[in-house]
Amino acid sequence: MEEKAKKLVHANIDENISYLKEQLGVEKSFDVLQLDVEYAERKMAFYFIDGFVKDDILHLIMKFLAKLSKEALEPNTLHKLIKTYLPYVEVEVTDDLDKVVEMVLAGPTALVVDEIKQVILIDARTYPARGPEEPDIERVVRGSRDGYVETLVFNTALTRRRVRDRTLRMEYMQIGRRSKTDIVISYIEDIAEPNMVQEIKDSLSKIDTDGVPMAEKTIEEYISGRHWNPFPVVRYTERPDTAASHLYEGHVCIIVDGSPSVIITPCTYWHHLQHAEEYRNKPIIGSYLRFVRFAAVWASIFLLPLWYLFSINPSLLPDALSYIGPNDKGEIPLLLQFIFVEIGIDMLRMAAIHTPSALATALGLVAALMIGQVAVEVGLLTNEVILYLSIAALGTFATPSYEMSLANRLVRIFLLLATAAFHSYGLLIGSVLIVIFLARMQSFGIPYLWPFIPFHFRAFVDVMFRSPIPLKNRRPSVLHPKDPDR
Repeated sequence: MEEKAKKLVHANIDENISYLKEQLGVEKSFDVLQLDVEYAERKMAFYFIDGFVKDDILHLIMKFLAKLSKEALEPNTLHKLIKTYLPYVEVEVTDDLDKVVEMVLAGPTALVVDEIKQVILIDARTYPARGPEEPDIERVVRGSRDGYVETLVFNTALTRRRVRDRTLRMEYMQIGRRSKTDIVISYIEDIAEPNMVQEIKDSLSKIDTDGVPMAEKTIEEYISGRHWNPFPVVRYTERPDTAASHLYEGHVCIIVDGSPSVIITPCTYWHHLQHAEEYRNKPIIGSYLRFVRFAAVWASIFLLPLWYLFSINPSLLPDALSYIGPNDKGEIPLLLQFIFVEIGIDMLRMAAIHTPSALATALGLVAALMIGQVAVEVGLLTNEVILYLSIAALGTFATPSYEMSLANRLVRIFLLLATAAFHSYGLLIGSVLIVIFLARMQSFGIPYLWPFIPFHFRAFVDVMFRSPIPLKNRRPSVLHPKDPDR
């Protein structure tokens, strides 16, 4: 695609005003403002977006300019303006009017001065923002209560607060032909593997779209490349301490303006099963919590297909466990009962998202009556189906990664259908196919099931057990960090 010729700033301010007025739609959009002024016997014009500009900073600048005389600005007017008479930190100049348009729409203020072939850009912007709050899905009993917000600069500051390494890099990019969405690629240069960093940069630079309205989710779809794959190849976090921990290991974080979720790359399957709460307790307690979480995740995947296999083939059960099978299979086939309840749980989940907090209790009562007592009494469901699906649902909700929990739910349905079609062979072959599928996956060149496939003993121990903090400082060898151990 051919690059567009640069529109240079003209010495005549009227030419520049005419172009900027048309490109910014000054008279078409009420919030795009053009302020014509005259200081030191020179025509000037401010361009800014109402709501982005800091009024007090703009008023201060105008007061300083109002005191100027023609003699004070000559000669070398531009140099004196930006070095002496504009009392602000973030000031730059450009000779490209198209860049001026992009910067004004992003928030900075543009100052056009007659007889000067460059425009002064004053980054005195502010964004509507909420205060840092603890993320709802990553809560901890002990620990910090701040979380990322929707403002890019706030998020980079929260990260730097925890990573004061002199080689921490925050590289700026823009994505989207029209949206010009700001993103930051964050990594520690002395730790992260350069080829991996470059591969992530290349993947981001190849994104060609009008905009990224869904922020980090849109970017994930472009860089993951497998739209039919339900498993997430990146990890999300809204906790600055979690992001900092991964930066120290050698990961790369992608921060997107407008989203409180930071992308962590690359990642493995086991990254989605980790939670900050494990590291907020003693190692033995953290290891116990990790085992409980692993058990819950495995139950959410395999419990229903396994119980369904026993129900259709009771001979597989020893006499001591015969009570596990259903006493009454009901009027509806068990497979349909499972499908009904799976869909019902997803309906309740979506209803809970759209239900105001004040009505959440009422929704819970309706769900308990509808899926529980009444469904059993009318013969729609059996008690065992509700019991085992409830355990599976608990495992789904216990999965730290929301994206992984949804993927595991699809795997559970796949195994149920395979078991219904081919019984024990279906469950066995289906499980093997899932493992092979995961083993073939990669996240920016990193095997998805590492350290199990390929096997790495030390990392295997770190995955299974919550390692003490001194041992946790060992960086994953699969990331090829420059400094493997601190």
